[in-house]
Amino acid sequence: MANHKSAFKRIKQNEKRRLRNKGIRTTVRRVTKVARATASTSPEKMGEVLKNAIKTIDKAASKGIIPKRRASRKISRLMKLANTVAV
Repeated sequence: MANHKSAFKRIKQNEKRRLRNKGIRTTVRRVTKVARATASTSPEKMGEVLKNAIKTIDKAASKGIIPKRRASRKISRLMKLANTVAV
């Protein structure tokens, strides 16, 4: 366990960040799952759901919660899915 005041503060900060990042990661997974489900059930709503998913993924990447390349890959795969559904 930590013995210094600064180490206690660091532990508290890390825990606070971990919980915040966990919530955002969960949101990214949820919007991705919703976008995939929407593609199969109601393709007409895909544009609006895809827009929300891309916004959420980009925001997580810009905050450094997920790597930029992973965000790019997720967005690319969702766009590819949306394009196949639209055709």
